[in-house]
Parts: sequence; structure tokens; C-alpha cells
Amino acid sequence: MKIFESHAHYDDRAYNKDRAEILTEIHEAGVSHIVNCASSWKSVAQTIELTQKYPFIYGALGIHPGDGRDYNDEVEKRLKELLQLERIVAVGEIGLDYHWESNPPKEWQKEILLRQFDLARAVDKPVILHVREAYGDMMEILRKNTDLSCVLHSFSGSVEIAKEAVAAGHYLGISGVSTFKNAKRLPDVIKETPIEFLLTETDAPYLTPVPYRGKRNRSDYINYIIPVIAELKGMDLDETARILYNNSLRFFRLEEEKSR
Repeated sequence: MKIFESHAHYDDRAYNKDRAEILTEIHEAGVSHIVNCASSWKSVAQTIELTQKYPFIYGALGIHPGDGRDYNDEVEKRLKELLQLERIVAVGEIGLDYHWESNPPKEWQKEILLRQFDLARAVDKPVILHVREAYGDMMEILRKNTDLSCVLHSFSGSVEIAKEAVAAGHYLGISGVSTFKNAKRLPDVIKETPIEFLLTETDAPYLTPVPYRGKRNRSDYINYIIPVIAELKGMDLDETARILYNNSLRFFRLEEEKSR
């Protein structure tokens, strides 16, 4: 069963001791594509380095709302150049995060988000969105930016928000949270969303699925997410895996042979 990892952070220091070994293991375990998502300005360079070293890793470049103070005119100019590199497939991880008081003010987050939306338009790339305790503002912004193709990473919103997002052509990222017993809304979201609009992700090293919850995550653990989706959808496991794999190829505008 081939796996497409649509959202991971292998630049994270959690992999500093064994990054090469882990990446080799998960690729041999069937993970054919990984999209490594930058968040800070530092991780932009690290993500590009990973794409240059590993032929199965692609990159998404952007400034996360929690790192919004990294953003300035010079960073924006350089991002526009880097986003045009061949192995960079998306703008992200960008978005809104109202959870942490230490994050930049809401209006600053919105401004940085909109400026990076303009970057996505300029380079004609899809967008990976982080949304935490900010779905109201995010959906309002998306209603005014209907020309963009987005995935709502590790979706945690309601069925109603999911339906609106999908109706607008956006995708939902399904993470290891789907395996948690206390995942209250996500099972219904998966049931109600057409499978063609779901992407599989880990957010590694975070959000590790059961049975490894609490430990460091890795992309081959998507093998624990796909059966949950198949069961909730009442579908054959192999068919579910095939559709989810192709969804990611389509969203990131990739052809399978490019990863080989």
C-alpha cells in the first residue's frame, strides 16, 4: 500500500539524532511522497535542503502564524523566489492560530496570511492552512479568496465548516487525531465528506496516532489512519488507500513517476 504524506516536519529537532535513518526506513516501508512543511524562516532553508537530499521529499514554504514575527518585506521577496523552485509544491504552513497568547496579534496574523495568499497566486501553487481556534475568521477570509486551492491541515472544525470548505473546492487533512477515542467531531466529518476531498497526513513529529500516541510520529504511521477512514466510509481498505493517494497527487499537481 503506497502512502502519500501530505504534511510533515522532518526539519524538526526531534529527528536530529536519526533523521537519515528514519527517512530511509519510512520510504522503504511504502511512503513514496512526503511534503515537508516549513513554518519559520529558518525552517524554509531546512526544508529546501531536505528536498535536495531526498528525491521523495517535496517542500511547502511559508511562515506559520506562530512565527509571524519572522515575516517582513525582505522575507516575502525571498519567499517568492524560493517558491518557484521545482520541488516546492505549495505555500505553507500558513494560517491563523488564536490559541497561544504569545502569538502575534490577530490582525497581524490576518495580514501575513493575506500577503502569503498573494504569493500563492503569484507562483500558482496550492496552500496548506493551519487553523487553531480561528475557523470563523478563516472561513470569512476564504469566502473572499475563492481562487485559491487550499487544504485545511489536521482539520478540527465542525461538519458544517467541512461542508462549506469542500463545496468551495478545498481539501481536509486527516491526521492521527482520527484514531483518538476523544476525537468528537472528526469521525462525523470523515463520514460526511466525500473521500475525494480528504488527504492523509501525520504532522510528524506531532499528533501520533494510536497505538503510538505520545511518542514521536513518522509518516508510515499513516497506515493506522487509512483503516479508520475506510471503516468510517464503509469502503474497501485498498480502494480507500488508492483514492487517498491519488487525492494528494492531484492536490499537489504531481505525477507519480516524478517521485522515483
